[in-house]
This record gives sequence, C-alpha cells and structure tokens, in this order.
Amino acid sequence: MIDTANAITGTGVVAGLGYAPALWVKPAPVVPQSCEAHIAEPERELEVARWKAAVTLVSERLSARAANASGAAAEVLEATAALASDRGLQRVVGKLIAAGSSAESATVAAIAQFIEKFEKLGGLMAERVTDLGDIRNRVISELLGLPEPGVPTPETPIILLADDLAPADTATLDPSLILGIATRLGGPTSHTAIIARQLGIPCIVAAAKITDIHDGDHLLLDGGVGTLTLGSDPVDAEARVVADAARRLAVQAWTGPGRTHDGVAVELLANVQDGAGARTAAGFPAQGVGLFRTELCFLSAQTEPSVDEQAAIYGEVLAAFPGQKVVFRTLDAGSDKPVPFVLHPDEENPALGVRGIRLGQGDPGLLERQLDAIALAAEQQGVRNAKVMAPMVATIDEARDFAAACRARALSPGIMVEVPSVALLAEAFLAEVDFMSIGTNDLTQYAMAADRMAPSLAALTDPWQPAVLHLIRSAASAGVSSQKPVGVCGEAAADPFLACVLIGLGLTSLSMAPNALAAVGLQLGSVSLEQCQHAAAAVLRCTTAREARSTAHELLS
Repeated sequence: MIDTANAITGTGVVAGLGYAPALWVKPAPVVPQSCEAHIAEPERELEVARWKAAVTLVSERLSARAANASGAAAEVLEATAALASDRGLQRVVGKLIAAGSSAESATVAAIAQFIEKFEKLGGLMAERVTDLGDIRNRVISELLGLPEPGVPTPETPIILLADDLAPADTATLDPSLILGIATRLGGPTSHTAIIARQLGIPCIVAAAKITDIHDGDHLLLDGGVGTLTLGSDPVDAEARVVADAARRLAVQAWTGPGRTHDGVAVELLANVQDGAGARTAAGFPAQGVGLFRTELCFLSAQTEPSVDEQAAIYGEVLAAFPGQKVVFRTLDAGSDKPVPFVLHPDEENPALGVRGIRLGQGDPGLLERQLDAIALAAEQQGVRNAKVMAPMVATIDEARDFAAACRARALSPGIMVEVPSVALLAEAFLAEVDFMSIGTNDLTQYAMAADRMAPSLAALTDPWQPAVLHLIRSAASAGVSSQKPVGVCGEAAADPFLACVLIGLGLTSLSMAPNALAAVGLQLGSVSLEQCQHAAAAVLRCTTAREARSTAHELLS
C-alpha cells in the first residue's frame, strides 16, 4: 500500500507525478471600503460606463485567450467570455448602479445573485460558479486598476495550489513550469480537471487539507492515487518523476489496438458529441465510438430538427468510422443538459426527474423520430444493425419497449446502466436487449446519493467507491453469463488503473475521451488478464475508495 503518513489526500483526476515547491494562486481582490459609498445620481451614468468598459475588456481578454487555445480549453474560455458579457448580468448591475451602488459593489452583489441561482440549479450550472467568481475578480481588478488576479507566472517549476481554478487560469498554464495542480475544491468533471487532462498536467481536486501547505514547501504530487506528500526524499522523488516521464513518452508513442499483455482483445472506443468530434477522435487510436452523445448536437436548437436533418448529423459520425462500431445514445436531455425543443418541467430535483428515456412521457413521438433518423443515417451509410442505447432506463418494461422500437427499424438495442436497479437486475435486462454500457458518472451519483457536479461531494462521487464497483461487477457478471457485451462509457474508463480493474471484472469495452485512449491502452498492455482479475478481486474486498485505488496501483504498477 502507498505510505500516506505524510500525505494529503484528494481525488486524483489526471495521472502523473510532479515534484517541486508549492506556490499558491494570488488571492482575489478586496473591494475597499471607499467603494461602498453611495453614488450621487448625476454620476451614475458615468459609473455604468465605467463598469461596461471594464467588463468589455475582461470579455475581450478571455476571447483572445480562447483564440490562442484549442480543444476543451478554447470552448470553456469562449463560454466564460460569453458569461462575462451576458445581458442578464448587465441588467442586474445596471439596476444596482441606478439605485446608487458603485460599479465595484454592484459587481459583487450581482454576481452573488447569479451564484446563488446557479447553485440551486445544480448540475452543470453549479459548475459555472467558479467561472462567475473569476469574472467578478477580473472585473473588480480592472475597476480598481489592479493586475489581473489568478495564477502567478513562475520563473522555475512549481506545484500550483488553489481553492479552485477558473478556466481562464487553467487553460493558459505552461506544463513545463506547472508540474502539478492541487485544488481544495472541484470535482472529477470540473473545468480544472477537464483542461488539466487536455494539457497533461497531473492534477488532484477536493484536497481539503492543502491549506496546511505553504509557498515553498516541496511536494510530490501523484495524480494517479490523489496524494500530495510533504518531506519526500529528493533523490527518491526525482527518480519516480523520471520514471513517470518515461511512461508519458511511451503513452505518446502508443498506437493500439487495445489488448492485455497476454493478447486478450479489449475494445477501446471514443466518446464523441458530433461529426467534428468524431473526425477528431478518428485521429486517435480509437477502435470506434462507444458513446455518441446525440443531445449535445442540439443544445442550441430552438426547434426539433427533422428526421432528414438529424440523419445528416448522425451520418457524419458514421462516416468518420466506416466499418467500425458506433453506438448512438438517444437524447439524454434534462437535468444538467436542457435541450430547447424538449419540454422540461420545473422540478425540485431534476437529476431524479424527467430526463433521458422519460422525456417520451411528454412527447410520445420524440424517441420514434430520433430512431427513424438513426435508421435513415445507417441506411445511407451502408451500416447494418446500428447500435442504439437508451439513457436512464430503470425498469424492464422500459427496456422491452425500447428494444421493440429499435428492432422494428432494424437497429440493435442496448441500454445505459446508470440507475442502480439495472445493475441489480442486469440479467433480466440483458434478456431484453443486445448490450449494455455503464455510465459510471450517473451510476455513482445515484448509488452514493451525491450530486456528481457538487465540488463538496467529490469524495462521494469517486468511481472507486466500493459500492459502485460492486454494482459494476453485478452488471459485468450478467454480461458474462448472458454472453452479451457490457462496457463502460463513463469517466471511470479513462483512469488507466481503474480500466484494468474493469476488464478484470469482466467488461468487454471501454469508451472515453479520445486523448485518454493511449494511457489506458499502454497500461492494459503492461498487465495480463489474470493480473486484472486478481486486482479486481482484491479491490472488491476494500471498504474505502482510497484503499481500493491504492490496492489497484500496488498490484498493477
């Protein structure tokens, strides 16, 4: 087991090691008391203009950073720039200044209102709270004539520490100087995790006790097991870092296909959201698409696209992987992914409400039209028995009805394993469908009764949680006994060591972000199926997520 006597633990989200002195992110600007003074009416128009000039400059800077970034970093920065120039925010600030607040006070009060709303909405909206706080700090700094807050520019390599990191900070980090990142808040799906993964910077989130670390303390950060160790022997730490650097070079050189060291084939597939994403994924060592998130094509569509329009979009993904596996997921709208043309009822708890396959309750033709479009795209691309799976299935009747609708269109039906009831009754569900794919993000959320987007609950939404692994084992065992494929398409598949455990449990495919494929493939290729099975059995005997992760690393390293 890993020695954690001098270690601070968190949730590892990007594997890798870094050893360097710690450096904290600059604190947010403090609004001086003089800015609390009431603004006389003749000066309020000028105050509004002063605020607009500041927020415009902040938005332009964010957009300029987006133009110089790529991938997820560019998308997140553009979204933050748009949030800074949001008309709703401008209206609230305008009203506060009109009532006599200074631009600084109005900024603080307005963004506090939006943060409260976003936190109540939960899901992806709650993830934007960090972005809002970053916008507030940048606008206030501009108003006060202070330097931009955020990440310092180090002259030598460091381990970067922060309560949380905004997209504008994370996206511009230099991996040659930032050897690791640790945040007190955040979760596996936060912007910090997503962008750090793209940059290849080892990263730990939800490390509550990093406040005990001071600037200059030498740290060994292990993003695989989620530990920050103080007082490591420098020679030993450097040797481990060198070995990790060699591993990263091997990752860059890996080209597939997926198989264990003893030659057992493992399907390594990509998660995509549209034709452009599929074409990008085709440039990675992906053996197909294990999750086509169709709802992400339509997040801005005000009216439902016609069957022909949908078929054209779906056809692009099929064309990017000719002759290879492509698994469509029907609309997983609702909760944190509202689609404008789908009726979303107001709900107290949308994550447990009308989402996924349940949307058909309010629009009986919605699913049928999408299946028609998928069948048409498959026919146009010469694909037989295209694979389609439904999200948020909870009952046998739902699975049976979905399977019948698919087979009537010559489509191969499958379902997502997100609701614990499916994992518990997996054999009965597999009697109705051709395959299953485990969405570990939602399965973990529902098994642990913890919002997967809540930074404060990151320890609970860790896929290494023993209860989650036992549910996965239940679904995998049903697949083995039914001789039907059961895979994983959630974030857990992108963890190289957890990927080995999943294969050891009996799963047949792993689908993940394309840039995670090589690291997973390299790790699988270094161990035998027997080692994976031995590690899986050992992990199932663990009683904590930390113990499970450490056990797997010890047995599979």
